Amino acid sequence: MKLITVSGPPSAGKTSVILRLAECLAGRLGVVKFDCLTSFDRETYESAGIPVKVGLSGKFCPDHFYVNNVDGAVEWGIRSGLDYLITESAGLCNRCSPHITGIMGVCVIDCLSGVRTPRKIGPMLRLADVVALTKGDIVSQAEREVFAWNVRQSNERAQIIFINGITGQGAFMLSKATEDARSVNTLSDARLRFTMPTAACAYCTGETRIGEPYQMGMMEKMSYDEYGEDEL
Repeated sequence: MKLITVSGPPSAGKTSVILRLAECLAGRLGVVKFDCLTSFDRETYESAGIPVKVGLSGKFCPDHFYVNNVDGAVEWGIRSGLDYLITESAGLCNRCSPHITGIMGVCVIDCLSGVRTPRKIGPMLRLADVVALTKGDIVSQAEREVFAWNVRQSNERAQIIFINGITGQGAFMLSKATEDARSVNTLSDARLRFTMPTAACAYCTGETRIGEPYQMGMMEKMSYDEYGEDEL
């Protein structure tokens, strides 16, 4: 079974891209959707005849929830006799690291998010193998080129593909790019391409009060001195 990780900011069009990609792939495809509080994608995938599982992290960090469950997703895909398995996750803070070493990683971004957005996104864009740009039909050619240029500044090695989630234009090119996806039997001992966000503080364990007396564990403080750093 070939495994592909798909990530990107919320409402970038990940589900639409996956649905269009499924139309171009020869073989049985399944999806495992990772989200936080709720997801309406189960009905969308099921109506397209695509096997799907949905995992909601709830009160847990969605990135840590993902990495703790992605190996189980692979086991489910193999038991289900899938030829392709796609894991879909939303990078809520743009810092997530959902891509796995040796496994094809796709990052989906929409061109309406602002031309500087690619420079604000971390490992899910910078370490992706393919960057799929959506909603390019809504902006001008000049804006598309500037947006793609900013993507290239963040990730100089990735293949950039414009794809229309409504018409499917560009989906065939994405399917050709995924031909190199690696077949896997297990993710045991596999490694993430980058570390997950780290925190183990009082707020992780349910603290709601604000103030230094209630703050403990792993923390970082900004300096507000006149000559202090204004960025961590």
